[in-house]
Amino acid sequence: MTKKTIPCETDQLTHVYTLIVKPDNTYEVRIDGNKKESGKLSDDWDFLLPKQIKDPAESKPSDWVDSAMMDDPEDSKPDGWDDIAKQIDDPDAEKPDDWDDEADGDWEAPTIDNPEYKGEWSAKRVDNPEYKGEWVHPEIANPDFVDDDQLYKYTDIGAVGFDLWQVKAGSIFDNVIITDDIAEADALLAETYTKNKDAEKTMFDDAEKVRKATEDADRKKMEAERSAAEEEEEDDSEDAEEEEEEQQGKEEL
Repeated sequence: MTKKTIPCETDQLTHVYTLIVKPDNTYEVRIDGNKKESGKLSDDWDFLLPKQIKDPAESKPSDWVDSAMMDDPEDSKPDGWDDIAKQIDDPDAEKPDDWDDEADGDWEAPTIDNPEYKGEWSAKRVDNPEYKGEWVHPEIANPDFVDDDQLYKYTDIGAVGFDLWQVKAGSIFDNVIITDDIAEADALLAETYTKNKDAEKTMFDDAEKVRKATEDADRKKMEAERSAAEEEEEDDSEDAEEEEEEQQGKEEL
């Protein structure tokens, strides 16, 4: 598994991804023929066990202080702090004139937030004089580490797999090549991607224009239909009001 995140292209066009593994145990990732990432296989991939491990014989001392700040020991809670209620009776509330204590029970004023309330008290924070910094676990050489100067070398590749996580459907994979000749891979790139990418972009842009035009037309049609329906509803309401007024006039006569 790689330790680096190499972002994929996110548009809807064709793209070419190339991984080059070199005999010096380095690699290079290209997208559409352009270099995007590179490094050592041993550094950026989990092929080998780590060279260094945390010393199992060492542990953080029990008296190690790794808190940079502490409560101020000279700070104390002011007198009466806890006596200030979070909620108080609304001073502007009045018992309704029609309130019946026997029928409605004892009247209680609604409560509001107390503007004098200051929240939970906490001491001021100050620098901790005992702070020793973050404890770093000492490391030692990993006795199980075994180097491999042929990480790059594969003598038998039986299949190619894709491990995908995506939020959009519709990804298509085609023209997969495994070769020990970069020139051969570049030739396939030129024949399948470079040759067609401009025409594909033109076709995509034209299709997008048609799609947007169709969406705009559908939206305007829906807005027109909605507006017509609202006008018809308003006319029906006015007609109903006129009929009601006319009926009232006849009744008065």
